[in-house]
Amino acid sequence: MGLRTTGVVGREAEQLAFDYLIERGVRPVARNFHCRGGEIDLIMLDRQCLTFVEVRYRASSTFAEVSHTVDHRKQQKIIRTAAMFVSRNRTYSNHTIRFDVIALEGIGDIEIEWIKDAFRPNNSTL
Repeated sequence: MGLRTTGVVGREAEQLAFDYLIERGVRPVARNFHCRGGEIDLIMLDRQCLTFVEVRYRASSTFAEVSHTVDHRKQQKIIRTAAMFVSRNRTYSNHTIRFDVIALEGIGDIEIEWIKDAFRPNNSTL
């Protein structure tokens, strides 16, 4: 991804994650959903499962695995934001809900890991 601003790198990582999911048959619902409580990077439909996806990028995992950067506090923000999304979009109120993480790592040759069901509202730990 080269030397760019954090915002540019973040958008590029989200686009890579989005393309990766689309290639696997996951359908888009929303991108960068914002509300007072937080933001969700990608909201997708994996068959009939409404999937809230947190995208994480690191040039290297020298200090920690990329997927482990979604701590309990971040998980709680995502869960609250997802609840707000569903309350505003009643079309999805009867869908099964899942929380995934897409972890991207590297420079140039990016490795992508899709962690399905990365955390749940009742036991928010990875």
